[in-house]
Amino acid sequence: MERAIGILDATRTAVSGWPDWIGAAAVLAGALAVSLVLHALSFRLLRRWVDTDAGMAGASLRHARRPMRLAFVLAAMAFTVPRLDLPWRLQGALGHMFLILLIVLTGWTAILLTHHLSDRVIRRQRMDIDDNLAARKLVTQFRVLRRTATIVLSILTVCAVLLTFETVQDYGLSLFASAGAAGLILGLAARPVLTNLIAGIQIAITQPIRLDDVVIVDGEWGWIEEIFATYVVVRIWDWRRMVVPLSYFIERPFQNWTRESASIIGAVHWHLDYTVPVEEVRGKLEEIVRASPHWDGNVINLQVTEAGKDSIALRGLMSARTSPQAWDLRCEVREKLISWLQATHPEALPRVRGELLPSALEGAA
Repeated sequence: MERAIGILDATRTAVSGWPDWIGAAAVLAGALAVSLVLHALSFRLLRRWVDTDAGMAGASLRHARRPMRLAFVLAAMAFTVPRLDLPWRLQGALGHMFLILLIVLTGWTAILLTHHLSDRVIRRQRMDIDDNLAARKLVTQFRVLRRTATIVLSILTVCAVLLTFETVQDYGLSLFASAGAAGLILGLAARPVLTNLIAGIQIAITQPIRLDDVVIVDGEWGWIEEIFATYVVVRIWDWRRMVVPLSYFIERPFQNWTRESASIIGAVHWHLDYTVPVEEVRGKLEEIVRASPHWDGNVINLQVTEAGKDSIALRGLMSARTSPQAWDLRCEVREKLISWLQATHPEALPRVRGELLPSALEGAA
């Protein structure tokens, strides 16, 4: 730093005899040239250190090359302009402007690199297959953490820009001195945002929900369509969308049907007459399920779950690879078994029985 200041002072002394604007322009041109040379050397050293353009590091370096060049230029301007004698005392305002641009560019570059790295990881995951649990875990983590990182980087960038103003620095010191009441007020005002941000980090780490998880929230059955920084979009089975705060999935109970696996067991219930041949129904159920393309080959079962006054309850269990397939399988089994009972055992369908007493028969005669 001292050497750079010495070179700048020597250059300013050398052009002291020139008109003011020519000397300032020469110094700015020299600073611009030095910044471009330093950028080229730094990038070449980084390229040699990374040693390849392939991979995540090489791709990140390629995407950061142009923003880095602009950052070097802005840094040179922010360092040089305040030390020049410009007309109308513009050096202070211009130096401050270049410093703000440098801070904004740094934050913007960090956000771009975060998005690039996360998109690169997400594109490698296969979400279009049935067994996509590992992919959904990784994609959920990177998307939630990317959005959280974007918010945090944006807040830090805005704070860094504001702290370049002396009035904001003085206000910050006075606020810090009276941090009791002011901190309490700010904490209460920012509580919803902070709660959801912290909940987003918890969800990314512990993953009670993931993208494409099948959940039941407030009695509604649907899929996790998108996880944003402060809320979750649940796609209901009839294409409605339910918007739920992130904190809901941390503070309240809900059902997740695909927490460990997408496979699920479905159940179908029939209330039939006591004359129903249970063994025949069991055989027909197995025949229907085995012939269905929705069955995953694991579970088939039929049980008599209830014997009431007028009918018995049969429950058929069958498994499928996903929840939508389980729903289609249940509907298929229910329809085909009812059709079979109507055609072969109509007497087994539910009926209401009555009894006529002898006195009633005599009265009718």
